[in-house]
Amino acid sequence: MQLYYRPIVQQDSCRPARALALAGGPLWFEYVEILQRGEPSLRAHIDDIPKDARTRLSAPRTEICGLDPARPVIMGVINATPDSFSDGGRHHALTDAISGAQAMLQAGVDVLDIGGESTRPGAEFVPVDEEIRRVIPVIAALRKSGVTTPISIDTRKAEVARAAAGAGANLFNDVSALSFDPDSISTAASLNLPACLMHAAGDPKTMQNNPHYNDVLLDIYDYLANRIAACIAGGLSPHALLVDPGIGFGKNLAHNLALLRGMSVFHGLGCSILLGTSRKRFIGTLDGDALADQRLAGSLTTALEGLRQGVQWLRVHDVAETHQAVAVWRALLPMGDRP
Repeated sequence: MQLYYRPIVQQDSCRPARALALAGGPLWFEYVEILQRGEPSLRAHIDDIPKDARTRLSAPRTEICGLDPARPVIMGVINATPDSFSDGGRHHALTDAISGAQAMLQAGVDVLDIGGESTRPGAEFVPVDEEIRRVIPVIAALRKSGVTTPISIDTRKAEVARAAAGAGANLFNDVSALSFDPDSISTAASLNLPACLMHAAGDPKTMQNNPHYNDVLLDIYDYLANRIAACIAGGLSPHALLVDPGIGFGKNLAHNLALLRGMSVFHGLGCSILLGTSRKRFIGTLDGDALADQRLAGSLTTALEGLRQGVQWLRVHDVAETHQAVAVWRALLPMGDRP
């Protein structure tokens, strides 16, 4: 029976000598929760778990796109689509997408994530040519204007990723974990393009139709572990991979909350973790069906919970507000532990 180790994360200044840094960052852990399917969980000291498990949980994560994972990375969302769930197509027009990106840059964004196909629940498939038409002018215009900030292309399609990389994109962010398009892994490997592997249960059009898991935390852990292995076998370096459990993608409210509570288990995959909860529907569900643009407080709460569990990357719509929340969180870390 496979065992999974969820670090019980601490940030207090009273740190035991034998405690380990979580993923090489400012947080630490001395105990883990041991999880296994069909059995009650157990609490164990780090000295009582296998050495390779300790190493995966504690080893420093490598830089991706030149960004230090020991310091929270803020990824700003630019949806160049007419049907985005979060803003109703606010950045569909080229000029609007560019002005939105410039506002995020002024607010201190670390990465711009540009997408041309909505992956909201119920969204329709967008052909490759149309997706390229939406995103490439945005990327090209930003680079032409002198923007040097890393740019991520949010797509499931290898051809779109290739075109985006040619225009200046630095990261392949795929909601299908490079599984939708059979050429995605080889494309990322040949272009030396780091990738974010996200879990989604099914296609966006149908993923919210009664999603089911045997154990949501462990099922998604295993899925991501398998996708990491497939990417490595296809020529990608494990140091070029981020993982994202895919909050809201084929998950109901209980699934999303379970993932947030147990987020630290994903450090066992040995990669930096990206968390995308910004403006998601479950936040509105918990607050009387608040609309997408009324979910800032809940978005910040989940982002800070992610940071508390050692998440390195936050994918958000509200960059200025998240930047402020992260700055306060970092200031509250014990002196000497702030990256």
